[in-house]
Amino acid sequence: MNKKNMKILRESLLEYRNKIVLGIDHLSKDTLNKSQKDASGDLSGYSFHMADMATDNYDRDFNLGLASSEREILKKIDEALRSIDDGSYGVCELCGCKISVERLKALPFATKCIPCKEKEEKKQP
Repeated sequence: MNKKNMKILRESLLEYRNKIVLGIDHLSKDTLNKSQKDASGDLSGYSFHMADMATDNYDRDFNLGLASSEREILKKIDEALRSIDDGSYGVCELCGCKISVERLKALPFATKCIPCKEKEEKKQP
């Protein structure tokens, strides 16, 4: 892979990383730093209705799941950035072939070439 493509992909990874970090920060502030009463918007002194509590709990769990997924992507991005530094970026972790530049432009933290990824997905139920 030439230096120009490598630079473009590194910038793409860094931009993607910044978006993910901002998203995680927003989810964390929105979900973790608010009490259940604040999150529901109920400022009265009355107790919560069970259905409202269930909805709030669902929303909280959903947001925590999103944050967890975002953290996994963040790990993959950090691994891709490290692999750029050590020279192993763009090499399939299964077969050792080069991953196409087009695939890396679409998914800059890809670790498998298309044929290997297709084989992996066919194995999954």
